[in-house]
Amino acid sequence: MGIFIISLVVSVIPSIILYKWLVKSKSDDEYKSLCKTSLKKGMLAIFTIIILSFALYIIGRILKNAGINLILYEAYYAFIALALAEELVKYLSFKSVLKNTKYKYNYFDVAIFMSIVGLGFGIIENITYSINSGVIPMLIKGTDLAHAGYGFIVGYFYGKSLKKNNKKYRLAGFLISWLLHGLFDFGLSNEFIKLNDNLVFISISLTLISFITLILFIRYVRKEKGNLTE
Repeated sequence: MGIFIISLVVSVIPSIILYKWLVKSKSDDEYKSLCKTSLKKGMLAIFTIIILSFALYIIGRILKNAGINLILYEAYYAFIALALAEELVKYLSFKSVLKNTKYKYNYFDVAIFMSIVGLGFGIIENITYSINSGVIPMLIKGTDLAHAGYGFIVGYFYGKSLKKNNKKYRLAGFLISWLLHGLFDFGLSNEFIKLNDNLVFISISLTLISFITLILFIRYVRKEKGNLTE
């Protein structure tokens, strides 16, 4: 029980600290309210994701039973049943935040809101993982904040689409986050690692990319926050 509590704490504390900092990025009350809404949307997304992932998993099992190549099945499961389901539902949750407000959000706001949606989902995911995981794995998972990073990529390009008046950027952001997410999950699959033990470096590299993305996200917030207040 003690290990579970410690694992739980180390897995969610970094997300809470980042969320609190993001909320304070602007003094606008409506902005802060939408940050809270984004967090709730991200947390609630877990239920839709479970249903969608399960439906896609069943399709995958049918394909597997039909004789699909195992490596192709693992790719389907990683990229479609896991990564696509999660990224799609998070994106739709983010869109619902924007749809249900009259707030005049800008490129900076959307990057924050989408990142917070990712944070919300990541917190719930980490809580479920911490039940059967040790302290060290959860410390790593809790500090890389991958879902916030994926959210930042989507939100950054969404904001770019607002600045450039070009919706193609939105698709680009979604595809990049989905592919990075899918590659990470696929890189950990048994069939993929069986090809060559050294291939595990792909998931290690993508974990490093998650940390780098988080650093870039923090730098982005600090820089753009300063620009907006000038």
